[in-house]
Amino acid sequence: MSETHQGSCLCGTVQFKIQGTFKSFYFCHCSHCRKGTGSAHGSNLFSFDADFTCTSGEEAIKSYHVPSTRHQRSFCESCGSPVPTYDREHNFLVVPAGSLDTPVHAEPTARIFMGSKANWDEHLEDVPKFEKLPA
Repeated sequence: MSETHQGSCLCGTVQFKIQGTFKSFYFCHCSHCRKGTGSAHGSNLFSFDADFTCTSGEEAIKSYHVPSTRHQRSFCESCGSPVPTYDREHNFLVVPAGSLDTPVHAEPTARIFMGSKANWDEHLEDVPKFEKLPA
């Protein structure tokens, strides 16, 4: 079933709309995703049939391709937030899940590149949880 999603960067310069379906939803633990997010993993949705439209700030989107790899990330030049990477030639869309302003109904497909995950990414279910910044 085709869905409509809207998203934006942290500062609101880049705003976009996606119409389509997501084929997969991966938590990627590769070193490129960890470096690109500054976190334990990237959380990316993939689609091969979605319509991607940048509704504002398209000129602020910059991309970086890691040499000798297929890894590419796009981001807002103003705030650095990750935004979707869209390959129009192959109709291939990678969407950082956190960039969406609408709910994601897709369940994660898999955690990938576990062989290169951060050494501190263990037993996170045991770490205390708080609704906001603890005092």
